[in-house]
Amino acid sequence: MTAVLPEPPVLSFVGGRLASLARKHRVPGAQLAIHHDGYTVAVEFGEAEYGTRRRMTADTAVPVGSITKVCTATTAMILVADGDLDLDGPLGDYLAELPDVGDQLTLRQVLSHTAGLPAGPDAEEVSTATPRRYLLDHCRARHLVQPPGTGFSYSNLGFVLTGHLIETITGMDWWEAVGSILLRPLSIEPAAIVGPGLRATGRPVAAGHSANLTTGRIRPVRQALPAVEAPAGALALSATDLLGLGLLHLDPGRPDLLPPVYTGQMREPVPWAEPFGLADGWGLGLALFEAEDGTRWVGHDGNADGTACHLRVDPVNGWVIAFTGNANTGLGLWQDLLAELAGTDLPISPPRTAIRPAGTAVPPPGCAGTYVNGGMEYVVAPGNGGLYLSVDGDPSVRLTFHDGMVFSHRDPSSGRRVVGGRFVADPRTGRVRAIQIGGRLATRRLHPAREAARRQIA
Repeated sequence: MTAVLPEPPVLSFVGGRLASLARKHRVPGAQLAIHHDGYTVAVEFGEAEYGTRRRMTADTAVPVGSITKVCTATTAMILVADGDLDLDGPLGDYLAELPDVGDQLTLRQVLSHTAGLPAGPDAEEVSTATPRRYLLDHCRARHLVQPPGTGFSYSNLGFVLTGHLIETITGMDWWEAVGSILLRPLSIEPAAIVGPGLRATGRPVAAGHSANLTTGRIRPVRQALPAVEAPAGALALSATDLLGLGLLHLDPGRPDLLPPVYTGQMREPVPWAEPFGLADGWGLGLALFEAEDGTRWVGHDGNADGTACHLRVDPVNGWVIAFTGNANTGLGLWQDLLAELAGTDLPISPPRTAIRPAGTAVPPPGCAGTYVNGGMEYVVAPGNGGLYLSVDGDPSVRLTFHDGMVFSHRDPSSGRRVVGGRFVADPRTGRVRAIQIGGRLATRRLHPAREAARRQIA
């Protein structure tokens, strides 16, 4: 445990509650770092790998999943600030790998998930692909889920594109670029779960775990991210590393690294970015969260295989909160921890963590059907007196409908009712045209003849 704070009781509370909540949620190891007004609290608990007695220390790197996107986006913004990239110029000016969408896509769209790109292909499909082949095969007009600049759909593919753009501009591979341009200037020694980052440092890296709250069973899991998707999710960082990244996004931050005008742009909500279920808005590589008191926090959530990590920054009041947990149940720990911190004398007003649908409603007419996002398939079908949703052939769940075409379902593992997503209507016809789940938009699959005609046009 490390700390720099003039109020020891606060440190004692944070450390004790982290340990207690980690045990409750069966998380083998966790880190929490909080910064405000020049003071930092950093606490660690438990094991980096269950049953090994390998301690979780302040230096232990945890696979942070999609928080990697914040690093990729910030690196790209440093290149924008240096005049090497244009936020609103066509990406085809830089990349030949975008033959039929290069004149439509911009970096601003890609960083805000408004480029219309699908989530990305199956990991096994691209396990040996190069970035160039990945983009040539999957970043085409026929794969777009909606026209660029018209709506939000969370996309790993967009950050593979951004990573390759960084490589093209700098002449370095992504691992080298993000390390030398961003992380090391922040005094962060990078580690990664795949690629050269695995061998570039001797830092201890925590294992991810699958924890079952019912049986109490905990087992390590293997990280399965393909190397080509590293810019979307490969980094392993500690909570204090995430704190350092968050401090960059406070004003004035690090003007020598990224001037405040550019960090300010990253925090501004992008029109059309409605990440239903993920956040309240989206900037450039940063999610936006509206707290109950109206404070806007920015940050990102990240889930690698068997980890749950979170970063929150309140730029106005100068707060940074960073958390890492090395189990799939870490989200519950994080939510409980925020609720308890909000009840202390610390002036923390955490962001909302859930959508609360009101009442029930009838299903939107014509919502049954098949919806696709890249290789993902969502099937909504009638059965046993209701409508059921299946994702990529997984067991179906029964949907309960609410106002605004929102739907919820009962989580099979916990038994709790959770908001599953919403249907999206065509504003011209009112007909359901898409389904949005986990921020990802899947569009209705057309009749085969119409689909063939659409593909010919694309």
